[in-house]
Amino acid sequence: MNGRDLVRSVKAVASVGAAQGVRTVRAAWRRRRADATGLPARGPERARVPGLVEDAEPGLGGGVVRFSRSELRILVAVNGAVFWGWDGAEPEPSYALAGRCPEPDPRAVLEPDKDGGWRVVAERVTVVVSRHGAVEVLTPGGVSLRRDLPPRWWEPVGGGPARWMQRSEVSADARFFGLGGRASGPRLPDGTYRLWNTDPGRSFAPGDDPLYITMPVQLVVSDGGTHLAFHDSSWGGTVTLREGEEGAGSGHDRAGTSELRMDGGPLRCWVMAGTPARVLLAWASLTGAPALPPAWALGHHHARWGFGSEQEVRRIVTGYLEHGLPLDAVHLDIDHLEAQQVFTVDQDRFPKLPVLAEELRRDGVRLVSIVGPAVKALPGHAVYDGGTTEDAFVRGSSGDVVEGVSWSGEAVFPDFTHARVRTWWGGLYEERLAQGFSGFWHDLNEPTSFTAFGESTLPRSARHSLEGRGGDHREAHNVYALCMARAAYEGLRNLAPEERPFLFSRSGWAGMQRYGGTWSGDVATGWPGLRASLALVMGLGLCGVPYSGPDVGGFDGDPSPELYLRWFQLGAYLPLFRTHASLRAGRREPWEFGGDVLEHARVALVERRRLLPYFMTLAHLARRTGAPYVRPLWWTAPEERALRECQDAFLLGDSLLVAPVLDPGADRRAVQLPRGRWYDTATGQAYEGPGKVLVDAPLARIPVLARAGAVLPVRGEDGGLELEVWAPARGRAGGGLVVPDGGDGWDEPEIERYTARWRGSRVVVEREGEDGGGVPPYPVRVRGAGEL
Repeated sequence: MNGRDLVRSVKAVASVGAAQGVRTVRAAWRRRRADATGLPARGPERARVPGLVEDAEPGLGGGVVRFSRSELRILVAVNGAVFWGWDGAEPEPSYALAGRCPEPDPRAVLEPDKDGGWRVVAERVTVVVSRHGAVEVLTPGGVSLRRDLPPRWWEPVGGGPARWMQRSEVSADARFFGLGGRASGPRLPDGTYRLWNTDPGRSFAPGDDPLYITMPVQLVVSDGGTHLAFHDSSWGGTVTLREGEEGAGSGHDRAGTSELRMDGGPLRCWVMAGTPARVLLAWASLTGAPALPPAWALGHHHARWGFGSEQEVRRIVTGYLEHGLPLDAVHLDIDHLEAQQVFTVDQDRFPKLPVLAEELRRDGVRLVSIVGPAVKALPGHAVYDGGTTEDAFVRGSSGDVVEGVSWSGEAVFPDFTHARVRTWWGGLYEERLAQGFSGFWHDLNEPTSFTAFGESTLPRSARHSLEGRGGDHREAHNVYALCMARAAYEGLRNLAPEERPFLFSRSGWAGMQRYGGTWSGDVATGWPGLRASLALVMGLGLCGVPYSGPDVGGFDGDPSPELYLRWFQLGAYLPLFRTHASLRAGRREPWEFGGDVLEHARVALVERRRLLPYFMTLAHLARRTGAPYVRPLWWTAPEERALRECQDAFLLGDSLLVAPVLDPGADRRAVQLPRGRWYDTATGQAYEGPGKVLVDAPLARIPVLARAGAVLPVRGEDGGLELEVWAPARGRAGGGLVVPDGGDGWDEPEIERYTARWRGSRVVVEREGEDGGGVPPYPVRVRGAGEL
């Protein structure tokens, strides 16, 4: 133990108490010893590149190009996605893909190219392979979107997984987004980003990296087009990004670069190109449609670590009711569990939990339970005994069950990469449903195992099934939470087949949207934390995870009334709208911040409830198209450079532009507008884009603008659905989509399409149909016509 580890050990004992502190010290040493003996020593390595091209074998959708030291398989799928894999790597097996690999495009043909290279020409892209092994993706018009230089491998002389590096070039004007949940986004600045799901062990703010969800998924936006690149390896690694520089007319541009270094796994990549909407549609068709949340999950959630008792939960819910504040869910943290043990209830604090759940449900409030993967290593505890019988827990290289530390003390961890274990774990949610819970949030599932020093996770040498292939934690770590979410989702589908599961997870990987959403994790209380909240939601949406949101007010500390309110106002326009705080933090109920904040928070909550039909429509559209609810301003105009640079506002669907207040003391703010007319929804004032305008942002509200011509489904005063229409500009038409859904079943409602246009001196709204326009079945309210 070096001096730094000794200091950390002493601090651990002092901060969490003697017993738990000693456990974390022991766990750190166990982990270090396990990896010292269980991982192969890395000795001499041989560097390798593909070499020169030798021949090629055309096949359906592409073919195989052979080099002197490797081979490259290329496939263009019918959805336009391009796959390539080196050294015989195939699209499957993959944790990211939903079902089988998409069918090859029979029209895509591998043919000789100039200088001894090869190319595949398809409808949406052309893929060019140089004689040295560079792979370039071009638009049908010949514009280069991405050029992957010949890769390099470092192979252990004695055998074992090879490290590899892939360097890519994009145009000088390109901007990078994605890589999972990054606090410094949504546009990713130059730097190195780690691909290893990590519990930072403290509250985080912009600049902290990595966090809970990392993905080798890049969305790149440039003048020439938009593309998504996904390197399908779950091993740890790094991505180093550097934006390019344009030569100011000299013609000497410096390309933007992305350098991916992986510790192992296959070198295989998917690329999707087109408009942002087409790219996310192809991504969803590849990795799975986003799960559809039940309608109540789009309302307001109140959570806290430290409710402590049934009486406290009732007090909070009564407070919301008495203050006229809409509330849809209450989340219970680990303090409702018996000694923090998963799938238990503290009978002293919550003696009649099913009765409480039923009482709350009558008031329209659902209960949501925390669930972590750690199982207390306690014989006689039902979950531990059941898992032992099932041989469900992760074992080390020696064959012994790996022990770590969680809130409950010494703990073991299920191996969710085994189908049998997932089935066993999914069945355990029957206990949660019997207690009256309607939803579940997965925590500490990176997985986190507390240690006094070193990484707070399982040993890298820990063994996993990996669907029968076998491997260790180096490969399983990043997909651990994804597999846990799959276990829960499939278990809930079996246990409650008539209801849509509600599940969100702190950690995950590519494809996690199939099972639910996520939240920010322990974002720091402060204005930087508020900015990080928006960055995370936008970045995750561009990685295919449309349902997410932050801990409103920050996880720790005591937000000022102004900060709390501005966070609350932002949260009201994000998919997951949840207040949450730690055991040691200040309260998060709106009435705790004074009368003015209470009144302004009520306005935000009432507006969120009014917009629930719009959020439900966005949820259905996300499921069918992969489009996130929260979209960057460049979503429909990625060629607009000013929009690509904007990181402090967003589109909510196609119809609304939300400009949150992210700085203290501001009562006005500049808003970058996309092309077209936009109405301030509070004042009705019309603005013309593109351009930047200065908009009032009093403490009572944040600026929200509606696109001219938008048709929004909203909740009317009688609780029914009505259409809010913002007048189109003269001579132009508008429209919108509506997906009516008020429940949590599996019906697939029809998408209703509406148009809005001027007819004489009034705006007319019609429903599109096979027989032409029809009268909308809902009340219509036109706004903005009087300001023209």
